[in-house]
Amino acid sequence: MEHPYGYIKDEKVYLKGFLGQEDRVIGEVKESETSTIQYFENRFETLREKVEKLKLDIQQNQNKGSFLMKLIHLKQSLYSYDALGDFPSLIADLEQEEKFLEEIIQGNRERNLEIKQALIEEAEALMHSTDWKPASETFKDIKLRWLKTGPVDKAVEEAMETRFQQALDVFFGNRKNYFDGLALQAEQNLKVYEDLLVQARQAHDLADVKLAFEISKKIQKQWKESGRVPADKRQPIWDEFSKLNNRIFSKYKRVMQSGPTLSPGLLLRKMEKMAQEMRILSKGSASPSTLAEAKRLQAEWKKLPPKKPRNAQQSIKTFIFSTDLVYEKSFLQKLCHSKYEDFEKKTIEEQNIIKAGILKDLIARDQKELDTVKGNAENFRSNEKDFDIVMQRKINSYLRKMDVKNHLLRELTIR
Repeated sequence: MEHPYGYIKDEKVYLKGFLGQEDRVIGEVKESETSTIQYFENRFETLREKVEKLKLDIQQNQNKGSFLMKLIHLKQSLYSYDALGDFPSLIADLEQEEKFLEEIIQGNRERNLEIKQALIEEAEALMHSTDWKPASETFKDIKLRWLKTGPVDKAVEEAMETRFQQALDVFFGNRKNYFDGLALQAEQNLKVYEDLLVQARQAHDLADVKLAFEISKKIQKQWKESGRVPADKRQPIWDEFSKLNNRIFSKYKRVMQSGPTLSPGLLLRKMEKMAQEMRILSKGSASPSTLAEAKRLQAEWKKLPPKKPRNAQQSIKTFIFSTDLVYEKSFLQKLCHSKYEDFEKKTIEEQNIIKAGILKDLIARDQKELDTVKGNAENFRSNEKDFDIVMQRKINSYLRKMDVKNHLLRELTIR
């Protein structure tokens, strides 16, 4: 029995050779020659539909190049597929699709080559950077873009991969060496901190308080100049180190202040006398000698025992307020001379007018800063320990400065 694309001979079904292929057996007659021929024609129709389905998928899909290998495998399978039909036309269709896909892939590879070349240049420009964090993030982005970019021609693929990887290896190798060096340096720094802690312990146990204090100052300076160490390793050493140095200082302060003690009555009279002396100075002119005497009195006041008599509060307030007046007068005098070269040549009345104007500006500035501090205290309230105390101290400091300036302003106005 003859067929356009095959025949039956000796109960065997033959497919006629095509495209250089010889005739070959594709099956046997089962029930009848007609049903057998129909069976193999149906198999070809199924194959044709498969080819059409693949062509449609290629047409509808954006990533057309991904179908090339599937198409090639299907085309190769046609040469050994058991069916009766026009295999050359199917193969021609697939070859036309293959050519179409190869043109698309070639265009994609050319674009991929441009993209990867740009990524290599970007990586090479950055590979010697020492700005580790942002550079690392950029390299991660470059690597991700590289992986998302499709292949290039096999002829240049290996060379480009090697060149790109070399840029990455240089940067990440340098980064590793840097952080390895930091880790090694941190270990050495840690030994320095541990040695300073040992010295603090030894100083703390010395009987010579003054010598212990000198050692404490020296090792605290060395601590500030020492290198970086991870916080979790540094903090326990610092906690003990700072406690020891605080104790050394407290002991030194107690010893230095433990001179001849005064009775509360004598101490009170001495404070009243010093407060009166400072008050007199505050009423005088802002001369260098007045300022020098105020500084001397202030230094002597600091030597008084920390524990003051209960009824010394008025003397303390008088001394502090009068000291502030002396310094404020001196500052105002310098400010006037800096603003007016001929200030000394002006009359007293003119000088007072200038001083009053400057004081008003200073008071306005202090008031503005005080308002800012109060606003910050409300807007940025914290639950941290002593927050309210610290903020109140700041507010009181501004209030005290404004009291002093307002006092001076009243003096100038009365004159």
